[in-house]
Amino acid sequence: MALIEVDRVTKRYARRAALRGFRLESAVTTVVDQVSFTIERGETLGLVGESGSGKSTLARMVLGLVEPDEGAVRIDGVTVNAATIQGLRRRMQPVFQDPAAALDPRMRVLDLVTEPLVIHRRSEATSRAGLRLAAAELMGAVGMDESALGRYPHEFSGGQKQRINIARALAIEPEILVLDEPVSALDVSVAAQVVNLLRGLQRELRLTYLFISHSMPLVRYLATRIAVLERGKLVESGESEAICRNPQAEYTKRLIAATPDLVA
Repeated sequence: MALIEVDRVTKRYARRAALRGFRLESAVTTVVDQVSFTIERGETLGLVGESGSGKSTLARMVLGLVEPDEGAVRIDGVTVNAATIQGLRRRMQPVFQDPAAALDPRMRVLDLVTEPLVIHRRSEATSRAGLRLAAAELMGAVGMDESALGRYPHEFSGGQKQRINIARALAIEPEILVLDEPVSALDVSVAAQVVNLLRGLQRELRLTYLFISHSMPLVRYLATRIAVLERGKLVESGESEAICRNPQAEYTKRLIAATPDLVA
């Protein structure tokens, strides 16, 4: 059984009201349309497409932040919905596109990184010293020094902020990371460093990734398999090398041609 199964999910949104004669009608847009894929334990699926293709909506459905109108998302056979999401929270964590927006500017790094431990493990009895030790270990795992723990997010670069977000996501030892354009806001050289960090963490911690990007070269480097999304529909999927060397869909060919290499 696959760890993640996305089974024919569809999501629609009412975009705006449209005037038709004397009637006011709601305009409905299908953002994700009958999409299916699976992710095995320990692998990376690269979900790739242009802005507006439905990638982030799919990520939110996997995380249980949005419920599909049709179809289902299952984690290890358990359907993700309002009744089950609390029990699934510890198994999957997100890393979002904007590293600054994901961090509360009023909180020190120590509290940002250890907050998930307090929430998910209900560790009221955990000492401050114990939390600090856990935070220092997490900082080390993402290539940062313990001295960062007493500082605030605005004191760090974009790449460092994203490393803090990754440390925070790892705090409760999830099996799955949903990475929604995690390096698109970073400079190219910094983005490459973060991608290599993610690759190393996956090997070390045996993580499973849903990696979302608009860059085919990037997902080729990181992903085991690729799924290509165009206007909410899955147009092509398969092994990364096979798709990048011999794409079948015209849309996939355009994506490959349009994006320069990020990682050598």
